[in-house]
Amino acid sequence: MLKISELAMPKSRKVTTVCNDRREVWTDHEEAKAYFIELMMSTDSEEHERAECVYIQLLHGLDKCSDEDK
Repeated sequence: MLKISELAMPKSRKVTTVCNDRREVWTDHEEAKAYFIELMMSTDSEEHERAECVYIQLLHGLDKCSDEDK
């Protein structure tokens, strides 16, 4: 039986992130979340805020996440 969180996740686990003008395509949401939480924990000030912005979008299951304000 699938858990509710698995049902809520998109079928495609592929995600594109843009942070500090660096674009990356991930094949798995979980890998991307792990990377950005690690980045948040190891940086300060503006870089931390940028990583946090992308991480929050990943938590919401978006497939395109960016630190840019639009």
